[in-house]
Amino acid sequence: MQTITRRLLVTTLAIASFAIAAPPQRGEYGERGERGEYGERGHRNMGRNLISRVQNDLRRAERFTRPSGKEKERFYNAQRHLSQFDREMSRGKFDKDKLDEAIDDVHNVVRNNTLSPGDRDELDGDLRDLRELRARRGASF
Repeated sequence: MQTITRRLLVTTLAIASFAIAAPPQRGEYGERGERGEYGERGHRNMGRNLISRVQNDLRRAERFTRPSGKEKERFYNAQRHLSQFDREMSRGKFDKDKLDEAIDDVHNVVRNNTLSPGDRDELDGDLRDLRELRARRGASF
């Protein structure tokens, strides 16, 4: 009986640790379920949620690496252009040029900064979502 209980405990812990370690699945522009939850509100809110998520991912990556010099500047540029794009988006204007600058800046962070593998994967996913937002922008703006 004790062996069965021990095996059950080990199996449960293994499953729990896998669930914790598994990265979140992404839906259109965001985390799992976001598409359905925000679908009625249109692409503007989904886009703003995406921008918020990308900014959070950048802040987390920056805290992890504690960059200096050029690395810090790349993080700053990405945050600044994302904020400028979000500001215009909140006013109902889709500023493709600002989004392009933000995409380029995030790409520069991924390509040139020292990042943990998890942060690099998250930011790569963010880049795909930002590019998808740019490709679909005409639908509701």
